[in-house]
Amino acid sequence: MKLILRILLTAIAVVVISEFLPGITLDEGYKSAIIVAIVLGLLRVTVKPLLIFFTLPATIVTLGLFLLVINAVIIMLAGYFVTGFTVSGFWVALLFSLLLSLFQSILYSFLEENKEK
Repeated sequence: MKLILRILLTAIAVVVISEFLPGITLDEGYKSAIIVAIVLGLLRVTVKPLLIFFTLPATIVTLGLFLLVINAVIIMLAGYFVTGFTVSGFWVALLFSLLLSLFQSILYSFLEENKEK
């Protein structure tokens, strides 16, 4: 149940961010947003650890800031795999990644508060 809520909250965040951020388009609205949320979750579980492992020296030298680049690459990969989701460039993907992380931390905090009660 918690996984489904996280996917739905991520989909809502994707829709909200795509409305305000030029360069991100969702062709089919919520349907594409749910697919994007699922694909992002799968890419974060499978591809991101590999990218972190192979770019570990760059991550160490930049004191972890290279992880922002890895997150942007994950967003661009999601844009490649999901047909209704378009990312216009790297900088847009980087900003989308930062905003999505911010929205997810805010929305997921509501899930944690409900769990404690």
